[in-house]
Amino acid sequence: MTAVHREAESGSRNGLPSEERTDHYPTRLDHAIEPIPRHEPVVWGGAADGPLSQPHLDGFSEYGYLVAPETVSDDWLPLLRHELDRIAADLDADDPRVIREPGGTIRSIFEPHLLSDLVAQVVRLDTVLPVAQQLLGGDVYIHQARINLMPGFTGTGFYWHSDFETWHAEDGMPEIRAVSCSIALTENYPYNGSLMVIPGSHQTFYPCVGATPEDNHGTSLVAQNIGVPDQTTLTKAVDEHDIHQFTGPPGTALWFDANLLHGSGSNITPLPRSNVFLVFNSVDNALTDPFAAKRPRPEYLAARDAQAVT
Repeated sequence: MTAVHREAESGSRNGLPSEERTDHYPTRLDHAIEPIPRHEPVVWGGAADGPLSQPHLDGFSEYGYLVAPETVSDDWLPLLRHELDRIAADLDADDPRVIREPGGTIRSIFEPHLLSDLVAQVVRLDTVLPVAQQLLGGDVYIHQARINLMPGFTGTGFYWHSDFETWHAEDGMPEIRAVSCSIALTENYPYNGSLMVIPGSHQTFYPCVGATPEDNHGTSLVAQNIGVPDQTTLTKAVDEHDIHQFTGPPGTALWFDANLLHGSGSNITPLPRSNVFLVFNSVDNALTDPFAAKRPRPEYLAARDAQAVT
């Protein structure tokens, strides 16, 4: 197991002096190092702890993802689509929570659960919150939430990456104990930029080369160039694990582990794709100082108040 001890300028982390923090997942390095086996379990709860059966938990542990049909029922979908339009219209053009494509169309809107009572209700649905609590083994909080929009013709993709790599390097998430829930609000076809995952890649952390630029989030949310594996590493991962693609009707949720390699192509079809994206983190995995950045990202990208969702 590769681990390094890092010192910070000040502060403490989870009650430990800064200089005592051990980093099990060094990244943003000046040279390449070997991939690192995962340090933590994938599933923290059991079949008795929530709605997922043991086969579902076993599948999530093995593949790093789970498709959950009808997470949001049909009667919610028109309301949520309308709410997306309302949120986009109400926010100022220069609101930092609004991320735009190079051509000006909206790519993502962060903190929708704080901007919309309806989205906040989705977080607490019986088909959502108990699943997160079961997978992570107890109380959870929202580390990050956003609406992703991929309009027809102009929506650009997301390059291959592990979310945990960024959350660890730039936000200070100590361990891999977070899970994402992407709820489709439109049909996900194989050809309109739907998400692709490398099943099983969540069991390995792939350190990345290249120091974190100042205020990296200003550009990485549009096109991520730092914190992504090199092509040789990705080729080996795909050779070993293959690629799966998430498709399905509106209301379907894709749950996936924080360390699962995933990405999407651009949408050159007339068919838009949108989703509500919720990231749950264990309250026992609260953020510390960044492991590979000078300062934390803004609160709307990485909540530092680990108050449990109830």
